Amino acid sequence: MTMASSHLSGSSSSSHSHSGRGHGRVRLVSSSQQQRFRPWRGPGRSSPTSTWVAMAKAREASEFLAGERVANLKDGAAVDGPDLSVTVNGIKFPNPFVIGSGPPGTNYAVMKKAFDEGWGGVICKTISLDAGAVHNVTPRYAKLKAHDNKQVLGWQNIELISDRPTEVMLAELKQLKEEYPDRVLIASLMEEYNKDRWDELIGRTIETGVDALEINFSCPHGMPERRMGAAMGQDCELLQDVTKWIADASTIPVWAKMTPNDINITSPGRVSLDNGIDGLAAINTIMSVMGINLKTLRPEPSVEGYSTPGGYSAAAVRPIALAKCMSLAKMIRDEYPGRSLSGIGGVETGKDAAEFLLIGADTVQVCTGVMLHGYPLIKTLCGGLQEFMEEHDFKSIDEFKGAALPYFTTHAELYRMQEEAIAAKKAAKVGLKNDAEWTGDGFQAETDSMVSNN
Repeated sequence: MTMASSHLSGSSSSSHSHSGRGHGRVRLVSSSQQQRFRPWRGPGRSSPTSTWVAMAKAREASEFLAGERVANLKDGAAVDGPDLSVTVNGIKFPNPFVIGSGPPGTNYAVMKKAFDEGWGGVICKTISLDAGAVHNVTPRYAKLKAHDNKQVLGWQNIELISDRPTEVMLAELKQLKEEYPDRVLIASLMEEYNKDRWDELIGRTIETGVDALEINFSCPHGMPERRMGAAMGQDCELLQDVTKWIADASTIPVWAKMTPNDINITSPGRVSLDNGIDGLAAINTIMSVMGINLKTLRPEPSVEGYSTPGGYSAAAVRPIALAKCMSLAKMIRDEYPGRSLSGIGGVETGKDAAEFLLIGADTVQVCTGVMLHGYPLIKTLCGGLQEFMEEHDFKSIDEFKGAALPYFTTHAELYRMQEEAIAAKKAAKVGLKNDAEWTGDGFQAETDSMVSNN
């Protein structure tokens, strides 16, 4: 699989970005729309030439994003429009969008690209001490497409964690922090059930200068024979020890990345927070079999005619991710105020992200979305989120974070509220059933109750 290419300039002052509130907005256009597009030149607008160049550059992000608003970013921060910055665990992000751990954070070149495009933060591909034990195969991805055979609804991977030497990954993280000291860089870590190994990995990683750690307790196919990834994250007894080791060893904020393959995601989340972990991230991919090739009769992705279950992501998982995040957000609100939540799962637009923020997430991670649409996706993610905020007159993310959370309840409570509403409507009935119900004292009000155009 080749990642979507991109030539959008990392220059934060590029003229393709939208103007302030009240003026026309620059939006992505598909190739078929180009001929119909005529940029409006109002106050403060860029020249036709620069706008056309911007449109040409933005188009490559994806035809899927045609019509999306493009934000004006400088070093990841919104130059105009609503403020997108968030502060999480004492770390200031210029915008809430973070590259999720995976191929988009696999080496120096791609992480640099993410910063140059304006991503609020970057999480590297998961590191362990023994990269030599990691052996990836190819092909390792498969798609589930809509019936039009264009839009990708689901994505499966059987990819493992980083197969690059630990010292190389750590050196590149150090180089990135030296070159981008004010940008948020997070290291994703995974290890065996061994305190000494965790102590070593955490110590060496912190020395690179990264801002935080994300612990991968959730890869569904990541070396379960070594009790790593989801094999550890679904075992609360193992988590009890490991999260304590990590919290004791780390001098920077730590997020625990949760698996959706556990029926009750709050149980491992609670263990993590009880032992001093600063925040949670959810969800990682869902264990899946993408499908069977009806021509070859073999499973996909096929490696020498064989396959193995892997992690499912992309747009189709978003409702599941929202449900899991809702459960974690309620737990954090009620039991662990001040801890954080990073929402993950199927985000491709700014309005997708708004749903996670409304449910209580502090940041929103994107991995598969970048693989499908390229690093310039950040421009439309921020633009779409700003558009949502302007529709509701929100000036900052803090004004609406968690706003939808109080409206989740039990089915029994929904029934009770509906019965009360029905009873109230009956009690305030309009009109009279028959002539016998007229009264002398209430005659005028009774008459008025049957007038249709009051």
